[in-house]
Amino acid sequence: MSGHSKWAGIKHKKAVVDARRGKLFAKLIRGIEVAAREGGTSNPENDMSLAAAVDRARSSGVPSDTIERAAKRGAGETGEDVHYVRVLYEGYAPGGVAVIAEALTENRNRTSSDIRSVFGKAGGNLGEPGSVAWMFERRGVILVQNATEDDVLVAAADAGADDVRPQEDGGFEIVCEAKDFARVRDAIAGAGFEIENAELTMLPQSTVALDASGARPVLRLLDALEDLDDVQNVYANFDIPDEVFAEVS
Repeated sequence: MSGHSKWAGIKHKKAVVDARRGKLFAKLIRGIEVAAREGGTSNPENDMSLAAAVDRARSSGVPSDTIERAAKRGAGETGEDVHYVRVLYEGYAPGGVAVIAEALTENRNRTSSDIRSVFGKAGGNLGEPGSVAWMFERRGVILVQNATEDDVLVAAADAGADDVRPQEDGGFEIVCEAKDFARVRDAIAGAGFEIENAELTMLPQSTVALDASGARPVLRLLDALEDLDDVQNVYANFDIPDEVFAEVS
């Protein structure tokens, strides 16, 4: 199973806990505001990035009226200013694992300092812009459960997806072009499949295999980055076998 799928699963489970203390909600609302501002619209049907931000918020239990207000605020329809900017931080975790942290911040100096500190304490290195981004591709990923491979393959082909990847937990990862994400996701849902998670993400073009001793410091770094208020998403190109992941998680 790919590092992306494992980390997406971890984040999906963490969301339940984070939502209780409101931290995740604040991040999701910020993501909607920035996506609406960048797209110039409060209607998720008119912008792929906003649609992905709204879907993520809905799946985590953010109330619909809160989502709508955030989108309108970001699009400038309420007269309020949204000062956050999107910044990518790139670097390496221990073991040469490439890491991208996507942040939304109103204070670059504070966010840069926080992220640099996390990398340093975890034994990693924060790099220059472009140092690892070339190793990743922006793609849409839909995780489905409780389905047969033949059914998923047919539905994915009909929806215009690029690839279907069986997962060790019995589910399937459907991959598509970023521009096709909303259409493919809706088609998969419309075909009756149980969608566990759907997101626009950065998929690694190659991965670094990790054993238990190598996985622990990498996962600690990713956790620490995720815990920063300004960090929205974390991507990495690790690969941890299920048996090793069970040992270190």
